Amino acid sequence: MQAERFQALDWMSTLVAVLDGEGAVRFANAALENALGLSRRTLEGVEFASFFAQPALLQMALVSARQQEAAGLRFEASLRGLQHELIPAHVNVAAMDGQGDILVELWPLEQHARQDREERLREQVQANKELIRNLAHEIKNPLGGIRGAAQLLEMELGQRELREYTQVIIHEADRLQALVDRLLAPHRHPHQVGDVNIHEVCERVLALVLLEHPQGLHVERDYDASIPEFRGDRAQLIQALLNIVQNAAQALAERIAAGDACITLRTRVLRQVTFGRKRYRLALELHVIDNGPGVPEAIKDRIFYPLVSGREGGSGLGLTLAQTFVQQHDGLIECESEPGRTDFRILLPLP
Repeated sequence: MQAERFQALDWMSTLVAVLDGEGAVRFANAALENALGLSRRTLEGVEFASFFAQPALLQMALVSARQQEAAGLRFEASLRGLQHELIPAHVNVAAMDGQGDILVELWPLEQHARQDREERLREQVQANKELIRNLAHEIKNPLGGIRGAAQLLEMELGQRELREYTQVIIHEADRLQALVDRLLAPHRHPHQVGDVNIHEVCERVLALVLLEHPQGLHVERDYDASIPEFRGDRAQLIQALLNIVQNAAQALAERIAAGDACITLRTRVLRQVTFGRKRYRLALELHVIDNGPGVPEAIKDRIFYPLVSGREGGSGLGLTLAQTFVQQHDGLIECESEPGRTDFRILLPLP
């Protein structure tokens, strides 16, 4: 009965414990189970303060809550996690009305920081979409006029040498038109939703990349075969993953020449995970890991911005479009990079 009473707490992204008057665990939500690496059945009846680096902090807060000296008491403490690592967190302790129980909520500081990063990333992607759409339309109309005028001028010119100049204008106008079309691509085509097998998507992308780099590039597949199919736009997801893997392959140019380049695709199922300010019962986690030089420090915080590239001659659109396509599936792309290891992590909700 008590599990049913507290069932709604499982949908909270914060770590939550309900304690009895003596400080023993009556209920632990899924987020707390994940953090401690223990089931709620194992946690029930255990003194919750024993999981704190400084148990006295929680014990004093529980005394205040029992005596109802404050509506809620906040402090900072460290919880011992799954591998006995310390998890710094904000802690809130409050008495539950009329039941004699005490509610303890913990907000891990790292989770706070990650949610802030996700929020900034979403705002950035939305601003990028508006900027790209407006800029592309502003460029497109005069670009057609420039190309048309160059064609008319070419017809009036008799000397072949002079016509070479108009050919340069036409060629550059076509190149810019292709760039504008790529900028507008995510906004032009409607979502084509169907059943998606993520490993078929991975294999399609790897086949394309290995055709381009038949030698010197080793691919490792680390797949979780239990991942179910989900509803999504297969073409968009292929393009998003292809952009990331191609970026990795381009960054590995020197290692490919040396014959020791490696790209790993790893898939896993996450349970009771929060991203995009939503709690999901199940989510797909897809890693693209390479052993290249890493993302240049100067652009590490801006790699999803349009027209930002760490490679000479790069358009700076691949990761922008990948993030847009993944966000259209309510997902998110994150990146961690250091010399010798770059990890792009794609998160997608699962049914």
